[in-house]
Parts: sequence; C-alpha cells; structure tokens
Amino acid sequence: MKGVFQYWPNRITAGRFVGALGLFILLALMQKDVLAQSQALIQVAFWLFVLLAATDALDGYLARRDKHVTAFGRIADPFTDKVLIVGTMIFLTTMDDLRDWLPPWIVVLVLSREFLVTGLRGYVESVGGEFPADTFGKIKMIIQCFAVGGILFLEAFSWPEAWRTFWEPLVHLLVYGTLFTTLGSGVTYVMRTVRILRELDR
Repeated sequence: MKGVFQYWPNRITAGRFVGALGLFILLALMQKDVLAQSQALIQVAFWLFVLLAATDALDGYLARRDKHVTAFGRIADPFTDKVLIVGTMIFLTTMDDLRDWLPPWIVVLVLSREFLVTGLRGYVESVGGEFPADTFGKIKMIIQCFAVGGILFLEAFSWPEAWRTFWEPLVHLLVYGTLFTTLGSGVTYVMRTVRILRELDR
C-alpha cells in the first residue's frame, strides 16, 4: 500500500468513498427525521451525489492520461462505485417519500448482478485472465447515476406541476433503463467469462 495515495486518481477514489459515507449520513438523517429541514438535507444530498458521480469519470480519466493505473485503483474504483450507487438505492427504498420511485426488487437485482460480476472477475483473474469493465458496464453505471440523481433532483426542489409532469416519466424510464442495462451487462459478463475460460483451457 506504500505510495498508493501519491497519485491523484487514487486520492479521488478514496475521497469518493468518504463522500459516499457522508451522503449516507444525510440520507439517514432524512429517514429518521432528525432534522426538521429535510428539504435542505435532500438538496445537499443531491449536489453531493452529483459531485461524487462526476469524480468517477475524473479519476479514470486522470489515471489513463497520466498512466497511473494501479492495482489499488482497479479494485477500489469499481468497489466505491458499487457502494455509492447500491447504498443510495437502498436508502431510497426505505424512505417514505421516495420509495415509490425505486421498487426494492430492482435494487435486489442490481445488488445480485454486482455480486455475480465481482465473483466472476475474481475467479477469472485468479486463473490468469483479464476482466476489465466493458462498454455495456460503463453505460449501466451512467444510467444508474442519472436514475438515482434524477430521483433526488425531483424531490430536492419545489417544481411547478407542469415541470414534474414532464420529468417524472423520464425518471421512471431511467429507473427501468437501470434494470435493463444491469441485466444486460450481467449477461455479457457471463458470456465473456465463458469465452475467456475456454481460451485459457486451450
């Protein structure tokens, strides 16, 4: 671990993890109604989520640009992404005002896919294969961020009824887009695993 945090991409990844924990604290305060000004809390939660989601693209860009791709980053970056997205989804399903946006069964499928892909990646790399994220997986992450961010966006501010009528179907579409890309990327990772293992057996 020595020298891991000398590179900015790894510092940003670590900061995103700490920020995710801060986001969960805000959502927990809203859930328990600890503070009366829940509207202010969800606004802070929205902007914090936007910042954290944006850093996911930033640390990857810096790592590739400066050739600072490390073993720590390859493990910590997707792990932190999963904590941020799945953790926020779980909180949303437990909050009275927000649970209608995100059915719990979708969150269960998302979490199951993450467990599956993590297991496949660990096995493939243990036998000498390479298992980087593919394009479908990256699209899945983007749509998940927009879906979760969209839910927070609509609930964080007092919008005119016409505005909500326009945006609510789009957010619902993003939620089900999350379901489609989650299942689709899971299938592609399984197929890639089979192909890699066949090649290694030759």
